[in-house]
Amino acid sequence: MATTSKHIFVTEDEPLRSNWRAAFPEARLAHWSAYKRPFKGSVFWLVLPYEGDITILIQQWRHAAGKASLVALSDEPRDEEGVMALRAGASGYCNGYASPPVLLQVAQSVQQGGVWLGQSLLQKLVAVTAQQTPAPASIAADWTRHLTEREQSVALAVATGASNKEIADRLGITERTVKAHLGSAFEKLQVRDRLQLTLLVNGIANR
Repeated sequence: MATTSKHIFVTEDEPLRSNWRAAFPEARLAHWSAYKRPFKGSVFWLVLPYEGDITILIQQWRHAAGKASLVALSDEPRDEEGVMALRAGASGYCNGYASPPVLLQVAQSVQQGGVWLGQSLLQKLVAVTAQQTPAPASIAADWTRHLTEREQSVALAVATGASNKEIADRLGITERTVKAHLGSAFEKLQVRDRLQLTLLVNGIANR
């Protein structure tokens, strides 16, 4: 029988923390080793171990979460660990002792298709991705000429970190239309995801 809760906190062995309960009174717990069980939730909050390879753990729970969002929690956040978490499949990375209002903001962001990470981590992730996945010079030089006016507007909004819902509200279109424009932009600009698009729009894809 599937365990159902909108917010599931995945830990080794500890009770729900007070900040978690305050943010999400209906939250439930799951053990790190329970990734093979059927779970249904909107956001999975994975508390990372203090040491060891976090990649496999995140990938296991990324698969278990299905279409739900996965946020990695660290009691001692480090940019390097955050980069690893996001590259392994997490939608966000934040302090495990974050205040309830912050946790609520994180949940809202990732559920709307956004990514949650601090400014320092964003800069590091941008640098890492720019080195590994440069865009073709012919496209990076003038990306706007490859897109329609509406696709340009969506791309510019994505480059500011806006979620699909925020873009839809800003442009007066539906989230479905935003996704369609994004898919078209990805194909035309030869990028895989929102991060690469952000690099391209900000003029740093070829560094």
